[in-house]
Amino acid sequence: MRGRLLLLLLALAAIGWWDFAQRARSHPPGVLVVDAPTQEPVPAATATWSKDEIAIKPLARFSLSARVLSRANYHWDTEARLAPVDLALGWGRMSDSAVLEKVEISQSGRFYYWQVRDFPIPEQEIIESSANMHLIPADRAVARAIGRVRVGDVVSFDGYLVEADWPNGYKWVSSLTRSDAGAGACELVWVEHFEIAP
Repeated sequence: MRGRLLLLLLALAAIGWWDFAQRARSHPPGVLVVDAPTQEPVPAATATWSKDEIAIKPLARFSLSARVLSRANYHWDTEARLAPVDLALGWGRMSDSAVLEKVEISQSGRFYYWQVRDFPIPEQEIIESSANMHLIPADRAVARAIGRVRVGDVVSFDGYLVEADWPNGYKWVSSLTRSDAGAGACELVWVEHFEIAP
């Protein structure tokens, strides 16, 4: 009987945690993150490394703070063992609740989608102030931090925009600009440090 009660309590705790983890954090109107991501070139001779036999080539140093607009977890696609989580992120006016309440946001198949009935800000500003980022955790501590992220969190992280090359010839390459859209526009980020604002 005590065993069943303990299992029931553990199940209820797990359900409570899952409900909390899925619940988006809300914020009053106002820009939460002013600055756009920063990016710096890396020297041509910068060393490559590997993860799970996948070669990682750094393309640029990268850091940002942003609001989490959406989160997608991946388990079964080719890229999942390298980057199990994608975050759609916004900065500037794409971190403002007054704007975001007028933008419908979703993720699917490694893409980030948005649509509006009437533009609350110019279309190009939406494109340049938000992005879908495939996150490669550099270690378990970073993976755990990414695992705690909820929609609405303000996160900060840094590392590298990278190219990933599989032994079979498959290649996954990061975008190097915030002004692109569509296929190839996502950032592939090797994340060395990751923080969630309190």
